[in-house]
Amino acid sequence: MTSDKPFLDIYAILKCLPHRYPFLLVDRVLECTAGESIRAIKNVTFNEPQFMGHFPERPVMPGVMILEALAQTAGILTYYTLRKLPNPNTRFYFAGIDGCRFRRPVEPGDQLILTARVVRNMKGIWKLSTAAYVGEAEAASAEMMLFPDADNATPFDPA
Repeated sequence: MTSDKPFLDIYAILKCLPHRYPFLLVDRVLECTAGESIRAIKNVTFNEPQFMGHFPERPVMPGVMILEALAQTAGILTYYTLRKLPNPNTRFYFAGIDGCRFRRPVEPGDQLILTARVVRNMKGIWKLSTAAYVGEAEAASAEMMLFPDADNATPFDPA
């Protein structure tokens, strides 16, 4: 990958994140600029397990799942910036969340546009501004802090 704005498909994402079904919540990375920002998508489908109980008569994606999708997107940006990939001995951890807001429900059939922008990296703690959109409408936003355990990571080569 030589471009500052890569296109990462699901196979590259599987190399970037340790998450797997049903908890892998990023389907494609549309663009990513190291140290700056990322845009990714999550296709919301009716057959996802959370919709069996949340809520059967009118399925709504749980807010915590939207936040997890944003955290995974931020994690991809963090590892891409560090030029590292996680391995079985590495993880990134949620260190904090501030200013979380939910503005509209997310339902099956929606496509979430997941964004994250680096605010700062201080002593290995990354602060990112994140937002999820359905079309042009903001569905959720939050300031997140992540701590990537990148010491044991392998060099970044998602191809």
